[in-house]
Amino acid sequence: MKTIHLATLLTAALLATATAHAQSYPSKPIKAIVPFAAGSATDQIGRAFVQKMSEQLGQPIIIENKAGVNGMLGADAVAKAAPDGYTLMVGTNSTNAALKSLMKKLPYDQDTAFAPIGYMGSVPLIITVNNDVPAKNLKELVALAKAKPTQLTFASASTSQRVSTEVLMSMSGIQMTHVPYKSGPAAMTDLIGGQVNLFSADFAVTLPQVKAGKIRGLAVTSMQRSKAIPELPTVNEALGLKDYELIAYFAMFAPAGTPADVIAKLNKALNAAANDKDIQEKFAAIGFETAPGTPEALAQRNKAETVKWAKAIRDAKIEAE
Repeated sequence: MKTIHLATLLTAALLATATAHAQSYPSKPIKAIVPFAAGSATDQIGRAFVQKMSEQLGQPIIIENKAGVNGMLGADAVAKAAPDGYTLMVGTNSTNAALKSLMKKLPYDQDTAFAPIGYMGSVPLIITVNNDVPAKNLKELVALAKAKPTQLTFASASTSQRVSTEVLMSMSGIQMTHVPYKSGPAAMTDLIGGQVNLFSADFAVTLPQVKAGKIRGLAVTSMQRSKAIPELPTVNEALGLKDYELIAYFAMFAPAGTPADVIAKLNKALNAAANDKDIQEKFAAIGFETAPGTPEALAQRNKAETVKWAKAIRDAKIEAE
């Protein structure tokens, strides 16, 4: 009887401690890992969101960039962090949908390692080429690539960048040579300089350079034209296709096992940031559309996107590394 009484007291004490932790959370600065380079769309959007979230939560949120292996290095650090709400991740379709199909073995279980906090939004990509490439539109690029198989090169520094191009090649029957990069900004530098011919990347990286005339935009990867650059056709319009769509999305995660009360607080702060007019206006120019929601809605989206990206990667015949 005494043992049962002690066990009951211990359980009550643990529950009280957990409740007190949730009520006092956050009581110190929070770290948010961005698994891509500074200057990338994930970094820019992540920084804007955490600034608004820190105002809501009353504690600073410090961004740490941990780039490499399509986001795997940063995701691994979050997966192995203490589930106390003080280490978060600004994740993407790379880290939370596609990586398991791109890698033979991940150092964590992508499906169970993270607790979804909330969806932030999405952006389309622009397929761009160096100005010296003699193709003024996507149809001409396809003709050029067919005339010179594997001679054209394309850059990528994330899953969405690589898969968007690989699927384009698969659907249009062309072959180009892949040149991997550690960061989007580094790939853009080489595209402008002519070290690579083509780069399909999010608006944050491509649009300023297209507008400045440093590179040529050929098409957007969404189903509809973008208000940010309405003169560019969709891939479907440019090539007479109907099923091509690959966009990048952004969401926030914590390590699995983070207390539900802490997740709820973070979700509330994240949704307030997503509804913030300053953020919406700041990123409208890069085609970013916010979409506040629940952690459960993000979990469902990740499941659906994981299936979608697995099919895209399979159809494009990309070998797991």
